Parts: sequence; structure tokens; C-alpha cells
Amino acid sequence: MKLLVGILLCSLVLGVSSQRWLTFLKEAGQGTRDMWRAYSDMREANYKNSDKYFHARGNYDAAQRGPGGAWAAKVISDAREKSQRITDLFKFGDSGHGVEDSKADQAANEWGRSGKDPNHFRPAGLPDKY
Repeated sequence: MKLLVGILLCSLVLGVSSQRWLTFLKEAGQGTRDMWRAYSDMREANYKNSDKYFHARGNYDAAQRGPGGAWAAKVISDAREKSQRITDLFKFGDSGHGVEDSKADQAANEWGRSGKDPNHFRPAGLPDKY
């Protein structure tokens, strides 16, 4: 739904050509795959203190695709953090549990989307495969 509203709004307000929309959608699809690959690698690695690295890497890879990839990375990252806050609220009540971790995840997401090196968050000993 957000995608449809975003496309409609931008096409009306910005007058974007259909060719640009096709490029944007292609980049968004590729960015989504980049985010999924980072998530899958994080689950596979199961390495202590590596989640910020994978957050930054997924956002970095997606944003390198172009505006569509950066948009997809932001939407996915924001949705993930919001859903985690909701589940934390049910599990722990209004205790503030996980707030700091969520802020740190969002900082890593923004770091990667801005084009900065995700290896800044890479933990020592993480296999080179990742």
C-alpha cells in the first residue's frame, strides 16, 4: 500500500516519467533482495555482536542500487524496528526494554544507507564469507 501511494504521489507531484518509475521499481526490488541477503547471512552466521554489521551492510548494499534501493532499505528497516518495538511491548510491557538496541540498529541502518563503510560495525572474528 505504501508503495502504491508513494508511486501515485511522486508521479503527480514530481511528474516522473514512466521510464524513471521502471528504474525506481527495479532498484527497489534489487534493494529488497539485498536486505533479505543480509538478513539471511546474519541468521546463518549466528555470530555474537554482528547484528549492527548486517544492518549496515544490508542498507549499504540496497542504497548502492540507487534511490529505489535506498527507499526499500528505509521502509524495510523502519518496519522491522517498529514491529520489534510492538513485540517488545507485549513481552515486557512499557519497560523501555530494547529501546537502546533499536536506536543502535537504526543508527547502523542510516550509516549504511548514507554510503559509509558497513565494516565499521564488523565484529572481530566474523568469517570473511560475510
